[in-house]
Amino acid sequence: MLELAILGFLHDEPLHGYELKERIRGLSGHVRPVSDGALYPAINRLTRNGLLEQHTEPGAGATPRRVLSLTEAGRAELLARLRAPKEVEITDGQRFFTLLAFLHHLADPAAQAAVLRRRKAFLDAPASFFYRDGEPVRAEDADNPFHRGMLRIARATGAAERAWLAETLTELEAAGEGGAAD
Repeated sequence: MLELAILGFLHDEPLHGYELKERIRGLSGHVRPVSDGALYPAINRLTRNGLLEQHTEPGAGATPRRVLSLTEAGRAELLARLRAPKEVEITDGQRFFTLLAFLHHLADPAAQAAVLRRRKAFLDAPASFFYRDGEPVRAEDADNPFHRGMLRIARATGAAERAWLAETLTELEAAGEGGAAD
């Protein structure tokens, strides 16, 4: 998730580390805050792999700033990750939101739709936080108000997401008839 966010944010413009950290925090920091101990090793790994470039610019004060930018290999890697996300990036809600934040970088509506269809298939599979006798427990059958609350909230959220997916897939299929490519 962190590497995808780094590549995604740098796709639009070069940023220095602090700006990048703030954008990542805005995207997912309330759920999974990013620390310097995670961010800078990820930046260094991406740089070693030729996906990022770094150069130094004068800062507002006396301290110079390291500015990060995406290489062509980094752009290609971002597009590859968006076209074929890992299963956990489809099934984990926060990781899926990170993926959604950058999915517009794929110019091909069919490729975008393929990712959304994977999410829809995941949401359409029977699931629950709780199981009884091997079957998912429905909100109406939960043993306590807290489990009922969790299940009702998940049902409402899932219904809203399914409605958005259906609407967006219809739009992408209509746009795909125009023949865009990424």
